[in-house]
Amino acid sequence: MIVCICNAVREADLRSAARGCCGGAEAVYRCMGLEPQCRQCFEEADEILDEERARAA
Repeated sequence: MIVCICNAVREADLRSAARGCCGGAEAVYRCMGLEPQCRQCFEEADEILDEERARAA
């Protein structure tokens, strides 16, 4: 599923990045080499990151 249309970030991309990057959506996007655009995806991205990190813990 595409989470961020501006950067074509998929849910799987975020789940993978959650294991290697710290912080919220903005920090993770930058860790992935992306520049946040409209930021409308941040709430959903943060939920995915939190869920993946909780699952890994």
